[in-house]
Amino acid sequence: MNYHYPIDETWSKEEVIQVVQFFSLVEQAYEKKIDRDVFLAAYREFKRIVPSKSEEKKLFSSFEQGSGYSSFQVVKQARNSNDTSISVG
Repeated sequence: MNYHYPIDETWSKEEVIQVVQFFSLVEQAYEKKIDRDVFLAAYREFKRIVPSKSEEKKLFSSFEQGSGYSSFQVVKQARNSNDTSISVG
């Protein structure tokens, strides 16, 4: 499915692509399995673009409202898991 991905118009084209890829992986974590290391690398890129915790929470909330998928839960599972792949839900 396609969802509205929250973006900031001040981001560069590359930054928008990175953030959309991150949220796409969150979506995939709910719909099928994803590679844990790939997800954590995407999250590190996301944090490079969005270093502020409050901005991160705002974007996560916006995405969850539109998709029903919790980015926080995927990040939490990826950090706490030793498995090579993760799946939520």
